[in-house]
Amino acid sequence: MLPAAEAFLPEIQFQTSRSSGPGGQNVNKVESRVELRWKPADSQLLSEEQKQILLTKLASKLTTEGELLVVAQEDRSQLRNKETALLKLHQLLTKALHKPKARKPTKPSKGAVRQRLESKKKHSEKKANRGRVE
Repeated sequence: MLPAAEAFLPEIQFQTSRSSGPGGQNVNKVESRVELRWKPADSQLLSEEQKQILLTKLASKLTTEGELLVVAQEDRSQLRNKETALLKLHQLLTKALHKPKARKPTKPSKGAVRQRLESKKKHSEKKANRGRVE
């Protein structure tokens, strides 16, 4: 079970910078872009198995120092961008740690098999009756 994104707050570092997104004249003055950095390998909230899964599945998203980098700059507000970054982090973790349900192989029922064979037989008889009459 994955803890809520707020539980990771002590392990997360936030950096802000000027956003290229919306903001009008304000965009050159206010640092609304939020960059979230988190090291999955150093996390106290995850088990060793979960850490290994994350490190393999999110390998392309990790920096050379092993940090997961999540950026949010969709909003004009730094606070909302911070919330968006936390939400993105939580979605990444839940998707990476999700275990798909194992598929159980099934067999067609006897009635379905019988019905299929009867339809094949009717179809072949119909084709056979189209031949030349001798």
